[in-house]
Amino acid sequence: MNQAFLISTGAVALAEIGDKTQLLSLVLAARYRKPVPIILGVLAATLINHAGAGALGAWLGSMLTPTIMRWALAVSFVGMGLWILVPDKLEDEEANTNRTHFGVFGTTVVTFFLAEMGDKTQIATVALAARFHDFFGVVAGTTLGMMIANVPAILLGDRFAHRLPTKLVHGIAAVMFVVLGAMGLFGVGV
Repeated sequence: MNQAFLISTGAVALAEIGDKTQLLSLVLAARYRKPVPIILGVLAATLINHAGAGALGAWLGSMLTPTIMRWALAVSFVGMGLWILVPDKLEDEEANTNRTHFGVFGTTVVTFFLAEMGDKTQIATVALAARFHDFFGVVAGTTLGMMIANVPAILLGDRFAHRLPTKLVHGIAAVMFVVLGAMGLFGVGV
């Protein structure tokens, strides 16, 4: 396995703990109690969303000079590290799962895709794809990271979410992003 895949998986799995899309997974699981279509909907929405984010990151990575890229990535990774420390909450509009004419799978795809727009993990996918120049490794890794964080939430519901030391997990993810930013700033390869 390559570094882009492993770092992307770990970074997003940690960043997703307590994120609004993980909260949405809990809402969907509680409302519909059908884990398979919810899991498949999360997977589909994540693949579509992160493929677009990865493509944007790969394009940015190819368009910017190495010096500008190094600074932009350093700032974005440090910014991500700090942003992760801000607790997420699920807005009423994002939690609206009353799209029953789409079915459980369709409702999950639509609501999860919309909730992921501009979210920490989507921005992280852009930055990771720009940093590693590995579209497939990053998209596969960030998607796996999302599934690692969301599938247990879907399967185990509220019992699981409240037992995780969210602040500790967010702290670890924040440090990971800040370290990636510092390494990029000082030209240390990952």
